[in-house]
Amino acid sequence: MRSTHEKVGYLPARKHDELTPATAAEGVEQALRVLEGRWKLVILFHLFGGRVLRFSELERAIPAVSQKMLIQQLRQLEADGIVRRVVHHQVPPKVEYGLTDWGQALCPALDALLQWAGHRPAPQLVAEAPAEAPG
Repeated sequence: MRSTHEKVGYLPARKHDELTPATAAEGVEQALRVLEGRWKLVILFHLFGGRVLRFSELERAIPAVSQKMLIQQLRQLEADGIVRRVVHHQVPPKVEYGLTDWGQALCPALDALLQWAGHRPAPQLVAEAPAEAPG
């Protein structure tokens, strides 16, 4: 077992240095902050697979979100480099949203997280499970 003060070599390295448990946790927390937002994950799942959607298509796909909130969430995702906004100069204006390469790279990570969440033991099973002896 490794102590928390040791370098954690199996985690992805930052350029040339290894991550410590503290810096790894900080990196994951930063990533989670980018994904925080009531509708961001829903938007991402609609755009995965290279889908490009117009604003009105996203509105129809997510009817519970207000127009103001959808605009806000899309702007934040765009500012964070996850979503790209393409404006076609025509009349009427056409704006489409899709994922950047970096945004599309989230798909396997979120799929893995979804699978992990699906394997969560039922609360009563956790409470009934015998405690392991330390050692």
